Amino acid sequence: MENENLIVGLDIGTTKICAVIGRKNEYGKLEVLGMGKAVSDGVIRGIVTNIDKTVNAIQKAVNDASEMSNVDIGEVIVGIAGQHIRSSIHHGVIIRNTKDDEITVEDVRRLANDMENIVVPPGNSIIHVMPQDYTVDYEDGIRDPVGMSGARLEADFHIITAQSAAINNIDRCVKRASLQSKALILEPLASSLSVLSDLDKEAGVCLVDIGGGTTDVAIFYDNIIRHTAVIPFGGNIITADIKEGCMVMQHQAELLKTKFGKAIAEEANPNEIVSIPGLRNRPPKEISVRNLASIIQARMEEIIEMVQSEIVASGVYNKLAGGIVLTGGGSLLNGVSPLFEYLTGLDTRIGYPNEHLGKSKIEDVKSPMYATTVGLVLAGFKALDERDDIYRAKESIQNTIGKRTARQEHLTKDIFGSITRKLKNFITDDIGDETGDY
Repeated sequence: MENENLIVGLDIGTTKICAVIGRKNEYGKLEVLGMGKAVSDGVIRGIVTNIDKTVNAIQKAVNDASEMSNVDIGEVIVGIAGQHIRSSIHHGVIIRNTKDDEITVEDVRRLANDMENIVVPPGNSIIHVMPQDYTVDYEDGIRDPVGMSGARLEADFHIITAQSAAINNIDRCVKRASLQSKALILEPLASSLSVLSDLDKEAGVCLVDIGGGTTDVAIFYDNIIRHTAVIPFGGNIITADIKEGCMVMQHQAELLKTKFGKAIAEEANPNEIVSIPGLRNRPPKEISVRNLASIIQARMEEIIEMVQSEIVASGVYNKLAGGIVLTGGGSLLNGVSPLFEYLTGLDTRIGYPNEHLGKSKIEDVKSPMYATTVGLVLAGFKALDERDDIYRAKESIQNTIGKRTARQEHLTKDIFGSITRKLKNFITDDIGDETGDY
């Protein structure tokens, strides 16, 4: 199959590494052609800690997706997360030469490019620069300044940074897997593309992606990204608590969480008991479902409190009409949505990556577990800041108008020159005729 207009998303997660290949159908929806996944043993809390294990998992996931779709994969869009991710707001200003001329796309891009040169903490690199509101000659609250007149152009920018070492390790893994990284996208931003609609982002919404190693937060209001954060706790910490609290093996703790776990202890039957096979020559261990739920609820409340702190820090807590949208594997835990709603006071629902999906034979891709991977594919088709598309269109129009104007001037000069030459020839011939008559 031709790989033209195909995008491959690669999610290097703590519990799994997943690759999804897709294309846009005739209706503009994403059609998933193939998916592959592998157990992630070389990543801890979103950070690559073992290159060889991560490379092997990437190769398995990509090969499975390639075989399923019959497509040779060479380029991928990679997600990045981890507790090293930091976000901040920076203010940028440029002074234009004249206030009478219109603000152009080039002016806006020059302002954004200046943000690429800001000083960040040593060992960190900028991965995203996203404009928020613009100000023209002290008139603020402007979404799109192109076409306006003014001498002073300002904007607030949402800057996201990551550790340079973490970025280099991801790039090294991708290259050793014989792949090329086409782009590096922050995972909560990718997840937002797959589970949130434009109406959600305009009304105000907090996306909470509960993964294995981290819980990622992205807050939108008025269709603009306002805040991002990565909380260094996820589903694996709950499994570890169950392992220690119930004194069971790691894989047994994971099964207890997924099959019998509840996020609200009061909803668990106090008389329900789960029997776990014991070690060699030892009797089975009996686990109370109520005690299991108490362990899960205690850790989930801690995670929710951290999410609540991030929402308050964003400054738009009272503006989130869309409430909270949960996604990721941790959102499938029984009772997690009502617990979020009770502790935060915000409406909460589970987000499925179906917003932009077309028909697909791969049903697994519709699970919240794959929201990030689907979002990475969508990110390949859509700019993170839609204003970039608008600016490109405007720049194209301006260039077209400029070319037409230049062509018209050139034609005018040619026509004027032709008329002048004919007039000169006519005058010369006429004078010559009259001189001959004398």
